[in-house]
Amino acid sequence: MSFIQTVAPEQASGEVLAMYRRQQAHFGYLPNYARAFSHRPEVMASWATLLATIRRHVEPRRFELVTLAAAQALGNTYCSLAHGKMLAELLGEDEARAIAAADGRDALTEAERAMMAFARQVARDASSVCQGDVDRLLALGFADEEIFDIVTVAAARAFFTKVLDGLGTEADVAYREMAPALREALTVGRAIAAAESDRRLTEHP
Repeated sequence: MSFIQTVAPEQASGEVLAMYRRQQAHFGYLPNYARAFSHRPEVMASWATLLATIRRHVEPRRFELVTLAAAQALGNTYCSLAHGKMLAELLGEDEARAIAAADGRDALTEAERAMMAFARQVARDASSVCQGDVDRLLALGFADEEIFDIVTVAAARAFFTKVLDGLGTEADVAYREMAPALREALTVGRAIAAAESDRRLTEHP
């Protein structure tokens, strides 16, 4: 699940316990990424605040497309699965699978295809971005502030994915319940966790 020893649910207290409880209440289980942040729960809180601030300016479809593009470019299975699943809820499973497998041209506008390509470029090598890349987005109707939003969504995802992959955090076993074709298209890096292990938070007095 992780290369480091994390705080077990039955040993959690204070901020860690509060974080675990919030995460379990949201998902119905304790996700592996929450345990990855168990030594520094304040970093998890700061990440949540940053993400909420960024996505407040981005409509859901665009946020999920950019996030998926960045997660796949960064080779992170966990975020690819999580946001591919959200995209499937927005667009349908077949369209999400096609987009994840890079053959979903009919599901995307020209502007969205360019946006995702730009997000991948930012995620892989932001120093390679040039004025021409931005001008193409401007020509397709994106405003300056929208381009800023695309960059911040992709850049923020780079932080989160590198924390998870740097610690060896595997995607939750719950993702094995996804439709096989969609799950396979979204598995771009580490394998999904093989089995459940201390994923539920025990009751504390």
